Amino acid sequence: MNLKLDDFLYELPDEQIAKHPSKNRADSKLLHYNRGDISHHEFKDIESLIPDQSLLVFNDTKVIPARIIMHKESGARIEIFLLEPLQPSTVHEEVMNAENSCTWRCMIGNAKKWRPNTSLHLSSLSLEAVRSSNDTVTFKWATGCSFSDLLTEIGKIPLPPYIDREIEEADQERYQTVYSKMKGAVAAPTAGLHFTNEIIDQITSRGIHTDYLTLHVSAGTFQPIKSENIADHPMHNEQIWLTVQNIENLLNAKKVIAVGTTSMRTIESLYWYGVRLLNNKSHFYIDKNDPYIFKPVDKQDALEAVHGHMKKLEKDKIGGQTEIFIYPGYEFQLCDGLVTNYHLPGSTLILLIASFIGEDWRKVYDEALANNYRFLSYGDSSLLIR
Repeated sequence: MNLKLDDFLYELPDEQIAKHPSKNRADSKLLHYNRGDISHHEFKDIESLIPDQSLLVFNDTKVIPARIIMHKESGARIEIFLLEPLQPSTVHEEVMNAENSCTWRCMIGNAKKWRPNTSLHLSSLSLEAVRSSNDTVTFKWATGCSFSDLLTEIGKIPLPPYIDREIEEADQERYQTVYSKMKGAVAAPTAGLHFTNEIIDQITSRGIHTDYLTLHVSAGTFQPIKSENIADHPMHNEQIWLTVQNIENLLNAKKVIAVGTTSMRTIESLYWYGVRLLNNKSHFYIDKNDPYIFKPVDKQDALEAVHGHMKKLEKDKIGGQTEIFIYPGYEFQLCDGLVTNYHLPGSTLILLIASFIGEDWRKVYDEALANNYRFLSYGDSSLLIR
């Protein structure tokens, strides 16, 4: 299938891009798409719209203050944007607990002013940052605090580039979900920003089950598609973590509603990992082409393959990497519904929406634009049931 980028563009007026969060999390609008029918609500009404016997799956990743500003002795300003950990571990939680040094792959702003194999210093915290290659930085600091503690002191929350303003005090709280837990994301799973603890309590009191898994959102989520044929786009990969309980909950679920595209990508990646195991491939790395190469199997067989693999390894939790690329032509295996915000024209996330509800994605976006919904990370929400 030769998909053209032009088919997934729409006109997004700048005034409909939300530059700040709403006053309260649940103040946002909610568009309900239910098998072709559209209705408009407030987000606080979502509890009544979720189908009976659903399993609502959240991504509990926590955004780290991944923007670090340092200066050379000359005064030149260098911005270091953390992308993915390399040492002493590639596991985000372990690196955040490192106490002497750690190495990250980074994006470096004003890189021409900072040559490889030279250092920047922040004397107040005895911090040294060594650029060892074009995109690799090693941080060394005095003992007594973790890298997480250090970032809290010197880092800034990395707001998306289209918000185009300096971080404000409110962003520290509002660019995190109320259930964020596992440190490692450099962008928020924004569909979850609308939920409050009270709304989650209302949902569970209705008998709807909830579950939490982890995908550490990477900066690649903002990477624009530039290839003429969409399938040629070099998809970013992200670290995911799942538990035995996640798998058992999915096995027992009547309907699965993903809160956010990141949760959906994780759930669908879990299925394809099961397919890989059934094809004697135990490495937990979902290639962007896997869903279009491997022959699908029954979803129960795929989930039980992962469940059995974890039991054999005596592991309650398993981590992997996914670069799953969901675009029209993809066959959804586990997800029946999606809570999501409104995404950039021509982005990989628009492709995911188009693959989930087909050509009706245009109807949804036209309705949202016509009804003055706020778009992108701090914008309004939708509940899509296909």
